[in-house]
Amino acid sequence: MTDTEWWRGAVIYQIYPRSFYDSNGDGVGDLAGILQKIDYVAALGVDAIWISPFFASPMRDFGYDVSDYVAVDPVFGTLADFDRIIEAAHGRGIKVLIDQVWAHTSDRHPWFLDSRSARHGPRSDWYVWADPKPDGMPPNNWLSVFGGSAWQWEPRRRQYYLHHFLASQPKLNLRNPAVLDALLAAGAFWLERGVDGFRLDAVDFFLHDALLRDNPPRPLEGPLFPAKLFGVQRHLHDMMQPEVRPVIREIRRLMDRYPGTVTLAEVSSQEGALARIAYYTAGREALHMAYTLQPLRGAFDRENLSRLIAQLAQFDPAGWIAWSFSNHDVERVVTRWGRGISDPAFARLLMGLLLSLGGSACVYQGEELGLPNSVLAFEDLRDPYGLAYYPEFCGRDGSRTPLPWRADAPHAGFTTAARPWLPVDAAHYPLAVDRQQADPSSHLANWRRFIAWRKRHPALLHGRIEPIDVAAPLLAFRRASAAESLIVVLNIGKDPAPLPQRLMRRGRLLDGHGFALLGAAGSPVLPGWGMGFLAEAAPP
Repeated sequence: MTDTEWWRGAVIYQIYPRSFYDSNGDGVGDLAGILQKIDYVAALGVDAIWISPFFASPMRDFGYDVSDYVAVDPVFGTLADFDRIIEAAHGRGIKVLIDQVWAHTSDRHPWFLDSRSARHGPRSDWYVWADPKPDGMPPNNWLSVFGGSAWQWEPRRRQYYLHHFLASQPKLNLRNPAVLDALLAAGAFWLERGVDGFRLDAVDFFLHDALLRDNPPRPLEGPLFPAKLFGVQRHLHDMMQPEVRPVIREIRRLMDRYPGTVTLAEVSSQEGALARIAYYTAGREALHMAYTLQPLRGAFDRENLSRLIAQLAQFDPAGWIAWSFSNHDVERVVTRWGRGISDPAFARLLMGLLLSLGGSACVYQGEELGLPNSVLAFEDLRDPYGLAYYPEFCGRDGSRTPLPWRADAPHAGFTTAARPWLPVDAAHYPLAVDRQQADPSSHLANWRRFIAWRKRHPALLHGRIEPIDVAAPLLAFRRASAAESLIVVLNIGKDPAPLPQRLMRRGRLLDGHGFALLGAAGSPVLPGWGMGFLAEAAPP
């Protein structure tokens, strides 16, 4: 791996600024709060941080509705605050990635205000506009992820505009070279300030079918329509268009002007996600890496995990995958996959799996503490997605509650305000940073130990993956690079299970990773939710 490919096998720590640390007592986390806690992040041993949006925004979608791509929203601080983060992170050997939301803007963005004013003008086609049908209905049947039609009537133009999420998030027309040039110029602004790359939001939504053809229906899985109508269509035309490659090529050309900078793309959970990751990331004119939650939305069971490993074994080696088990958009993984499991060993197993699957890994703030998803009362919800679907779906606020810093402080030390923007979960106080830092056996200590141990094993950083057949409840796979070959074994059950002797004969057990074994030296046993690593005598 060259210096310009630091991202291969990197561990990237995602910071959701609103909930990380509040430095000024207004109840909202900010850039100065990130700066104050940068040593905590550095102590994890991560290679980079990814900072969710802090740009100027009306905050209808809490920053993912950008009204100025090159301005810091005052709620988060100033541009000088961001510059200090860059300096502090780089001084500690940490790269800095920031979100870029290029599929849509806020309806308060000057570009949209100009575009909606008339059908003719310099920015009239910077967004996706279409005439109504003769009966006044939207131009086609496309649906918004957040509910209802994906089209919003604009009386000033007597046309509909496309929005894949909130109606206040109009879709940019990336088929227009002027739009792409403007976005790339905004990206260059941040690259000139020293950022090391971008997490690209909603890449599958970059382009739509130019003919605006209707999506076909998807067969219902039950007698009732689902609460989220987005799932009743096959999204063949509103997203995931193969002609997106020229857009990707222009983004890569921008990054290549700044050696060592990278792109991390978010790929949707629609079918074929791993194939799209390969398509988006294979080659010198592609993005660098991408992640999806699609294979992780199933149950935590042997069948689902075995299928995932088999798929990874067939993944195009020219591409590069990243992993995100938890983030600001989904339920935290210990809750999503745990479903009532309270054993701390289960959270440790999820850590080991995330950091052993291959590719690069994104760790969401609080994941290193083993935080469960929060359950909020309706009156505490802020997420428009959750407010629209409650109680069928409670939205994303449960993964966005403030990080607990001090177990005995009001609001767990996140803020000195009387009320934070979201309440701190009572279940999070005992898992606060101060308690875990004082405990060498804590989940936080395990993360620090395992990340450091992983860096010493090139097979885990960039080796290929190959499934190994073992009996339930075990799951096993090989990670092999030119330098070494490791066998990874997981016990995905709550009861102890012996390591197969045929695996023991193929290599020697490794230690230092923090996963303990039971039994005698010659007959080791994996505890419930345990994990083991063996170094093969020679790479196969």
